[in-house]
Amino acid sequence: MRGVSISKVIIKRFRSFPSATMTLDNPLFVVGCNGSGKSNLASVFSFVSEAMASPLQAVFDRLGGIAAVRNRSSARSAPANLGLAFEFGPVNGIAGGRFGFEVKALPNHGYKIVREQCLVRKSDGTRWWFDRKETSWESNAKGLTPALEASALSLPLIGGDERFAPIFRILSSMRVYSIEPAKLREMQDPDSGVALRADGGNAASVLQELSRGEEAGEIKEAVNRILETIVPATKSVTPKKHGNKLSMQFSQEWGSDKNKKLTFDAYNMSDGTLRCLGLILAVFQKPSPSLLVIEEPEATIHPGALGAVLDLIRRAAKSMQVVVTTHSPELLDAKWIQDNNLRIVIWKEGASHALMPSQATRKVLKDHLMGAGELLRSNALHGEELFSAEDDLRQGNLFEDLA
Repeated sequence: MRGVSISKVIIKRFRSFPSATMTLDNPLFVVGCNGSGKSNLASVFSFVSEAMASPLQAVFDRLGGIAAVRNRSSARSAPANLGLAFEFGPVNGIAGGRFGFEVKALPNHGYKIVREQCLVRKSDGTRWWFDRKETSWESNAKGLTPALEASALSLPLIGGDERFAPIFRILSSMRVYSIEPAKLREMQDPDSGVALRADGGNAASVLQELSRGEEAGEIKEAVNRILETIVPATKSVTPKKHGNKLSMQFSQEWGSDKNKKLTFDAYNMSDGTLRCLGLILAVFQKPSPSLLVIEEPEATIHPGALGAVLDLIRRAAKSMQVVVTTHSPELLDAKWIQDNNLRIVIWKEGASHALMPSQATRKVLKDHLMGAGELLRSNALHGEELFSAEDDLRQGNLFEDLA
């Protein structure tokens, strides 16, 4: 498996999480009941990725404003600031680093950046950093003079600088997917096809883009082979033009007689088939994501096909970091899934918490007494002990002393 691009995520008052510090492995399976906060955890990655490409105000607006993003508390005190931080492992030519920011809500749905910090560590010991506060900017990287706005992050402005580009590339190329079969079924407006949309709504364009270039034949063969493994007798899928629209056409064959062949347009295909295709395209899209989050890949897919989905996840983990949210025992049945590949999300007393597996769970998995899927079926896949809210809030720091 590939090493981790992002080794740790620190969350402060983001959506249903008042505070959380989560280490990441590759691949990582995030397990939890419905409503526990798995999707809110996934949105941490999509929120920051979008903030690297769009104005932060536009990202907040799309999500319903800062009030909808900031963690809600039953307390009557002034709303606390929200913040996110990422720690990085060796990747993109750097030895590691971190990036974090904190946002304060203002009256009339406004907000301002109260602090933002980025650190890049090179393998030769060189460190590049900037530390932005409300009224000051400090950096050891000469020549950086970004035009700061109180409502805008700095990193998107200076992400083209070679000293900070590695971290900007990681954050901007994170992708989160919750494939909606209806989006793949309908006629689609063509686009560049260089990035699959979060719901799969431009799958035909991505498929068309993958059919170009030197590796097109190899990629097409791999896509079709994996699709057939998940959906038997489905030999191929190709983009199909309809005037100024695009759709997809599936070919099914059976028996030794090549004449036994049928073609179907996407609107004739099942939800499971279309969701599988969306997952495959998420893995094969070019350029590849730095981190790929797949939300509940088991939805509408036959349990017998989930082994092939797991193979797809393992394949993806060889070239990118993969995080999967799930509550499917069948998806967790693979013997290679150990405690380091699991995180447990729970909802308790009005808040979500991301936990490591409990000591008992780790021992059962280590001793091969039961697999993760069996533990989940038995309602015995537990997270570590949850301490007080005060202890939870002290986990992890968004910023560090860079002096």
